[in-house]
Formats: sequence, structure tokens, C-alpha cells
Amino acid sequence: MDRITLSSMRYECLIGATEEERTFPQLLEIDLVIEADLAAAATSDVLADTIDYGPLVSITERTTEGGRFTTLEGLAGALVRGVLEAAPKAFAVTVRVRKLGVPMDVSMDHAEVEIRRER
Repeated sequence: MDRITLSSMRYECLIGATEEERTFPQLLEIDLVIEADLAAAATSDVLADTIDYGPLVSITERTTEGGRFTTLEGLAGALVRGVLEAAPKAFAVTVRVRKLGVPMDVSMDHAEVEIRRER
């Protein structure tokens, strides 16, 4: 299966396990991996034969910046559902959500959740 990857999109989101965490937006980094048959697009070089990135970026932005989530899993689930709905040619979608500032007393680059769903 072929893949389209949209990597390291950055958005702010009201997210966190506590109300205090959800008081201010936190920076998240999001990857989308869309699996589809891209053979027609590879031959034709026509946008209609592939999956347009624009709507997927818009869904990611609206869901992340417009939402309020307790968990990374909740956000990732909302994103994977939105992308599958918007991209009927997709066989599967993987969403990775990274929280860049984890409020724990440990040195850590980020916390990450990955969810993959197939049709």
C-alpha cells in the first residue's frame, strides 16, 4: 500500500488530565499517515486521482485548535475518524500526536500516542 505522510504539523490545543492543564493551550505535534492506492495518481499526475492534503490539514487544525481534550488518545481518535471521513480513497490512517511539554518531574522530549484505523 502506498502512503502519504504529513509530518510534524504544530498546533495549540486545550488538552490535559487536569482542569489546570486545560487552562492554557499546549503545543502539540501531529503526523498523519494515509495509506491508499496511489498508482493512478503516479501515472496521471492529476490531483483528482490522489488524496488532497488541504482538507486533511484543515480537519487537523479545526479538531486540534477547536477542541478540548483530556487525553492524547481522545484527540488522536477524533483526528483518525475525521481523516477517514474526509478521504474516502484511504484504506487506513495512522495519527501520531506528540505533547511537547509534559507536566511531569522527568526529563522527556515528548509523550506520544499513535492510533491506526483501517476501513
